[in-house]
Amino acid sequence: MNLFLPLKKLDGWTLIILAGLSAVGTFAVYQATSNTRLDGLHVSNLILLGAFCVPMLLVAMIDYRLLTGKITYLLYAIGIGMLVIVQTSGENINGAVRWLRFGQLQIQPSEMVKLFTILLICHLLQRRQGEKLRLWRDVVPICAVVAVPVLLIMKQPDLGTSLVFVGILLGMLWMGNIRTLYLLLFIGILTALISSIVYLYHSNYELLAKFVKPHQMARIQTFLDPASDPDKSWHVRNAISAVGSGQLYGDDGFYLKQGYIPYAYSDSVYVVIGEKYGFVGSAILLLLYYGLIYRMVIIIWEGRDLRGAYLIVGLISMMVFQIFVNIGMHIGLLPLTGISLPFISYGGSSQLTNMIAVGLALSVKMHKGEPVE
Repeated sequence: MNLFLPLKKLDGWTLIILAGLSAVGTFAVYQATSNTRLDGLHVSNLILLGAFCVPMLLVAMIDYRLLTGKITYLLYAIGIGMLVIVQTSGENINGAVRWLRFGQLQIQPSEMVKLFTILLICHLLQRRQGEKLRLWRDVVPICAVVAVPVLLIMKQPDLGTSLVFVGILLGMLWMGNIRTLYLLLFIGILTALISSIVYLYHSNYELLAKFVKPHQMARIQTFLDPASDPDKSWHVRNAISAVGSGQLYGDDGFYLKQGYIPYAYSDSVYVVIGEKYGFVGSAILLLLYYGLIYRMVIIIWEGRDLRGAYLIVGLISMMVFQIFVNIGMHIGLLPLTGISLPFISYGGSSQLTNMIAVGLALSVKMHKGEPVE
């Protein structure tokens, strides 16, 4: 069986943009950890990125139509199994149980489950071949596929990653030709839920506290009423001030040097770019993201294959949601939550997931028009 194609069919522009993002991320990690106890972490970041190029290329050479076939059920089951194991044998770090340790290797299963879920939804959508999705036979099962990992991840607790699944679901249902009524109903439910939280926060705080965990309530309070508790809003206020102090070209990084930005090398890495390199640095980062998404859309257009389109839209939804939320929460547009910035934040599991995501997009490019073997 010929599963592999020559690497010369890889999309060169995608690889160039990926290299640019990796360079920005490595330099940002260096700025965040220089002269601290984590000094040298940027070297580990480079090593990880180099190592993760191997699985990315391996995935790119495998026909994406095989990866979105019936094997998706097995991959999804493995992912759910790992999330269940996390509940019983996971490693507790800072009050959250999200990781599994294998010797010196520490992995976060929820990251890979995002890809497994995208693959399974892609498999379910392609069976309709572009026809309107049916509510009970298509939409409800797909929502159930997303609900299972979301509920397990919420128990860790990890609200940020759980919300990424919602972004993936909305993007893929839209691409899967869901009826406008169903999509509006889904968005309406989400809007009503958010509105209820805001209303209860201002009118019946005690009732809301019964349904929301203390750390989540603190983040809601920080977003809706930062002046009520300066200690809880300390992170967000410093992040906004740091990004603002960067102005056009950046400054010497006062907030970063004073240690006012927690986890500056991971979830808060955007603040490093905003403060040290200002609007220009942020604009370059966003242009690189735009270039990557643009290339992925071009792959969809050139391939003209529904299965490939479903797959890439799922990957785009995942990345765009994370980019929007991560940057938004550090400039005061969204509540603070734990979510990484793709290709920029330091983290083995998230970097591996993003690299494999690019590999899947490259596979659609390399195998377009090929007969399925």
